[in-house]
Amino acid sequence: MAHEVLHPCIFLDLFVQVRQTSRTKFCFLFFLVSFGINRASFTNTSDDQLLYLGFTGANLITDDTTVVTSNGLLELTNGTVNRKGHAFYPSPLHFRKSHNYKVHSFSVSFVFAIRSSYPRMSLHGLAFVVSPSTNFSNALANQYLGFLNSQNKGKASNYILAIEFDTVLNIEFEDIDNNHVGIDINDLHSVKSHSAGYYDDRNSSFQNMSLISGDPMQAWVDYNGEDKKISVTMAPIKMAKPTRPLISMSYDLSTVLKEPSYIGFSASTGAADSRHYILGWSFGMNNLAPMININKLPKLPYQGSNPRSKLLAITLPIASATFVILLCSVFIIIVRRRLRYAELKEDWEVEFGPHRFSYKDLFHATHGFDNKHLLGAGGFGKVYKGVLPSSKLEVAVKRVSHESRQGMKEFVAEVVSIGRIRHRNIVQLLGYCRRKGELLLVYDYMKNGSLDIYLYNDELKPTLSWDQRFRIIKGIASGLFYLHDKWEKVVIHRDIKASNVLLDTEMNGRLGDFGLARLYDHGTDLQTTHVVGTMGYLAPELVCTGKASPLTDVFAFGAFLLEVTCGQRPVKHSSQDNPGVLVDWVLEHWQKGLLTNTVDARLQGDYNIDEACSVLKLGLLCSHPFTNMRPNMQQVMQYLDGDVPLPELTHMDMSFNIVSLMQDEGFNPYTLSYPPSGTSIGTISNISGGR
Repeated sequence: MAHEVLHPCIFLDLFVQVRQTSRTKFCFLFFLVSFGINRASFTNTSDDQLLYLGFTGANLITDDTTVVTSNGLLELTNGTVNRKGHAFYPSPLHFRKSHNYKVHSFSVSFVFAIRSSYPRMSLHGLAFVVSPSTNFSNALANQYLGFLNSQNKGKASNYILAIEFDTVLNIEFEDIDNNHVGIDINDLHSVKSHSAGYYDDRNSSFQNMSLISGDPMQAWVDYNGEDKKISVTMAPIKMAKPTRPLISMSYDLSTVLKEPSYIGFSASTGAADSRHYILGWSFGMNNLAPMININKLPKLPYQGSNPRSKLLAITLPIASATFVILLCSVFIIIVRRRLRYAELKEDWEVEFGPHRFSYKDLFHATHGFDNKHLLGAGGFGKVYKGVLPSSKLEVAVKRVSHESRQGMKEFVAEVVSIGRIRHRNIVQLLGYCRRKGELLLVYDYMKNGSLDIYLYNDELKPTLSWDQRFRIIKGIASGLFYLHDKWEKVVIHRDIKASNVLLDTEMNGRLGDFGLARLYDHGTDLQTTHVVGTMGYLAPELVCTGKASPLTDVFAFGAFLLEVTCGQRPVKHSSQDNPGVLVDWVLEHWQKGLLTNTVDARLQGDYNIDEACSVLKLGLLCSHPFTNMRPNMQQVMQYLDGDVPLPELTHMDMSFNIVSLMQDEGFNPYTLSYPPSGTSIGTISNISGGR
């Protein structure tokens, strides 16, 4: 049975090739064309075709942020952050004769564009979707592209085919890069993907295309029901369809698609505002999709500054060139002296990736850096909450002074080390600004603040459950593993502690504050540096030699494990001469078989004993004074996931006191941290079974 819908702006090629032998039919067709009413018809025959040249008045199922603009653009997302949008043809299509028959051949073509306020960053992408339902209320935005969520990803019961055009490199779904096209079957782990681009018919060379260029581009999706082959092709809008597809693979969609199914689009945004547009769309069942006439497509919004008046460009230089030059010179001198939002920019900044914000935008975002918006303060400056004027994105703005002892070094370290890093457990640096004596870093805003507030401030915050703590521990371990082993360079954080772990809206831990970070190439060693960090987290070899390494981060992570599990700081200031050391205290209880007595009493016994004891043992192992006894972060991940049992370390007697060592070396242990604190590493012996 045919499903028919009238569309005022849908041009149907189906009737163009149908011969009309009846005068009545001819008159009816003439009537439709005369009034600009076009018809889209879907049947189970081989002639099902659809063509949209703009979407004004189109009868589509839309939700969330999706709208049709005044000139006919289908705008899936409108620039609002962390949102999703969908647009689907209203009637389900029959992709096979019956449930037992194979899926018909079909062909799809569409013209799309992705735009962002930030030319080098767009979060996230869009996808062409074939689905048994148009209800995506439970789907998530961000990396889930608006059609799946963390619970149903990968399930065969989804019956979904999606062709994704993604602008983010997501570690969770093993994306190949931040500019790729992928074939997704019931999941966001693409069964096959390729960097966006096309193969030139002239010499078969691959030509890259940027999905976030803001320019319109065309894509084709073809499925051959006989050969059971899926092909995906893309090209610039004014280019004919390349002969060689970008992606081609064999897959029987009869095992995937449900009968009947809907066709349409899904898109999502993340922390940066993005807009996803569909300009035109065609579909063919058992036939090629009709060709899209690009000359009839609606125009994208103008991008860039307004063009200068031709009259002004011609007359001003002739009539008043001298006057204008003199006037501009005086004006520039005055403005430079009085410019309220003057900024600094040097040549070295060009090579770094993060977006540069204007000081004016950050000033207004924080209401002039009003103390009412102050989130916290540290040794290198203050952090303010702000809302960017254009995108309404909530951000955290960190102000660092040039005159501070490590200010410039901290700023450079943060820009270099995390400017290009993307990981779900690392606070994302969105951009920066430099002005006179100030450095400003702009981050994702973490609504729930830092972890130490939840550990030590009982009056303001509820007690963290064990499940929340364990998830935070595993998240920070994952972030450190990525920094040490998976990123393009080795990044040593050098200041891992609870106050530098921020919590997002879902209480997931994210590692932040890379002000002391150092990075170097894989396979090389970091040269000796100054001893910096926070007492209680400093590894013995770092104090002795000043040489940081991934294993000094592991030592600090061990102190962090004990801190989160016990709910106590690594060093207690009972007295300056004899500060209490958490690792000594935990070790003492371990030796007495009373390890569970060290777990945070605020949990009131409501925790997984095996998990808590494993974390405590791992904390002692990571805090080992000898580097060759500490695990690396890959091993730490295996221990936390339960893939590998913790090693039993016996017959060890390794007393090691950091405070004494630092005093012998001429350091003052109470001036190296911010805020100052003392520390020591206690005796570690007989680390084996038992609680």
